[in-house]
Amino acid sequence: MTTATHTAKKIDELYELISDIEMALMTTRRPDGRLVSRPMASQKRDPVADLWFVTNVETHKIDELEHDPNVNFGYLDEGSMEWVSVSGTARISQDRELIRRLHEDSWTMWFNDEGGARDGGPDDPRLALILVEVHSAVYSKQKHSTPRTLFELAKGRITGEQPDVAREETLSEAELKG
Repeated sequence: MTTATHTAKKIDELYELISDIEMALMTTRRPDGRLVSRPMASQKRDPVADLWFVTNVETHKIDELEHDPNVNFGYLDEGSMEWVSVSGTARISQDRELIRRLHEDSWTMWFNDEGGARDGGPDDPRLALILVEVHSAVYSKQKHSTPRTLFELAKGRITGEQPDVAREETLSEAELKG
């Protein structure tokens, strides 16, 4: 019982951290084997996937995901220094009904209006979703208030001792699917 509660708390903290950080760095593997990262806007939590993002199907990341669907998303809150690293498997969806349901007007800023349906709206054929099944996650959550954290950092700098300002949590695939 305690483990389930603890796991549920960690999952809630994970999504809370992600929702507070607007951008993630998505890392994919190119067909030549090299890794590449790019910023992706985090979308609101939805049962459609563990994590999901909006993309243009006319970008290199689509080729990379078709070659190797393994992805990593890195998040950093510069104010609190809290961070998240999520590994999973991505798939591309161009399901128009799903895109219409999830569509937000703010997406249009990422799609130039080329006339007709290519306007960034829900029927734009360039619009696709990256749906991610999360396999593992690691995150760091601040232990104290920001002033206390700053004090602990200053104390560590003066004493040379590592400051104890955050706790690191890990979520395994079993915990995430449990």
